[in-house]
Amino acid sequence: MGFFATSGILNERGFFAEGFDPDALDYINRVETADGERLEPRVRTAINQFVLGCKRDGVWTSLVASCIMAGARTVAGAITPLVGNAPTNNNFVAGDYSRTLGLLGNDTDKNLATGYSNSDTTNFPQNNTHISCYVSVSPTDNSGIFVGTAFGIGARLAIFKNGANSCIFQNRSSTSRNAGFEGLGFQGSTRNNSANFTSRATQVGGIVSEVTTTAASTTPANNLLGVFAGYATSSPPASQFSAVRLSFYSIGKSLTLSSLDSRVTNLMNTLASVIP
Repeated sequence: MGFFATSGILNERGFFAEGFDPDALDYINRVETADGERLEPRVRTAINQFVLGCKRDGVWTSLVASCIMAGARTVAGAITPLVGNAPTNNNFVAGDYSRTLGLLGNDTDKNLATGYSNSDTTNFPQNNTHISCYVSVSPTDNSGIFVGTAFGIGARLAIFKNGANSCIFQNRSSTSRNAGFEGLGFQGSTRNNSANFTSRATQVGGIVSEVTTTAASTTPANNLLGVFAGYATSSPPASQFSAVRLSFYSIGKSLTLSSLDSRVTNLMNTLASVIP
């Protein structure tokens, strides 16, 4: 049973929804249904402000598949989609989840299967696409996918670690950008043309580097898109698992990375401050 409300009406959980964005309210209701318990008022407000901010910045409609993997009370709530289809939970349990830091991979078998394919050019056009995640705790392993396909030759869409102190981006090309440092915070890439893509990497200490990489796009490889692991083909099993902890991911159409970074980072900082 859902807990639905419209602006200015008290919903079944006693949440007065005046001033709340309808999309934010729909998401909050679905998270609370998955959790079986209402969220704290300040958590609901933080989510609402995030959605409103994304809309003001013009990035909301570019989010096709996304989860805020923080704030919710349970794993089920954390993988309730902000937008798009719900991912499939492969082996995450309650002990893997922190309300302020998100889900922790294990480099072995824990991952989310998004249900989307890298070759889905309706949702993720060849020359109009983005991918992002928020690394809340740097990975303890030396390689593995944060979000996207398995890395390798071909028009992959992925953010991953491959070697010590690295954060690597691929966007519709086998040509990569290696940020060359340990990632912590927002990581993302976007492409709005056939000639190059732009990636935004954040390292320990909050240092941000945004770079445009010359990399001609080619026909997207037919790989499933995962989180905490990638897929080398159009079907399971997953591979290239990561021991990273993530609190957000998104895949969709091209957008302004700095705007999404600002909104996601502010949301994570707010949640860390208001959750007991």
